Amino acid sequence: MKCPGQDSRYWKPGAIFEVECPKCGSTVEFFKDDTTRLCKECGHRFLNPEMDFGCASYCQYADQCIGNLPPELIAQKEDLLKDRVAIEMKRYFKQDFKRIGHASRVARYAEKIGKEEQGNMAVILVSAYLHDIGIKEAERKHNSSAAKYQEEEGPPIAKEILERLGAGEALIEEVCDIVGHHHHPRSEEGIEYKAVYDADMIANLEENYKKDPINPETLAGIIEKSFLTRSGGELARKVLLPLERNEL
Repeated sequence: MKCPGQDSRYWKPGAIFEVECPKCGSTVEFFKDDTTRLCKECGHRFLNPEMDFGCASYCQYADQCIGNLPPELIAQKEDLLKDRVAIEMKRYFKQDFKRIGHASRVARYAEKIGKEEQGNMAVILVSAYLHDIGIKEAERKHNSSAAKYQEEEGPPIAKEILERLGAGEALIEEVCDIVGHHHHPRSEEGIEYKAVYDADMIANLEENYKKDPINPETLAGIIEKSFLTRSGGELARKVLLPLERNEL
């Protein structure tokens, strides 16, 4: 069964329209269900500016519904997935606002680091939201929230969430790998892992400092030695060093 929004039997006036090619300005005719069109004048192919691709970010039938997805839409689909993952993370933690807040802060910091380091933002943000997703099972099974138990229990839960949301296999594999060792960097890591690790480090230092402030020299030393990216270290200074000034 075809999605009613893409079925021509349900179309209203305006379902066939003309737009300007973003490259040369020539007129290009679009049908409502076209995902892309090729400009006959300059050969530029571009996305349908009137099509709402929001459902494609989570619908497992997106390919069948609107045809083979162009590269631009695949990137958009993965980027939009992060919003669905954020919702699922909040549903999973329910009333545990402390962990929801922590995951949200890590995602916010990871986004800043990832953009500066030019990483894959879909992997970075989804991993950031799900990095601690194993903590409830760790506490239930092992009566501990220790890092090794979080890393052991997290990937199966992350995989279940992402499969339910229709994420691609490559993204699921990379996210689960990050979740499965997010406290323990290996000798060689990609920028996606580094962005999440550094963001988690900033959030943890920030939370710990507010509970038990340490002296400025110690904090500066931690910042100097602990981060895997230049952007992570710079962001840590912006976030953490003002905390010590506030204590003066």
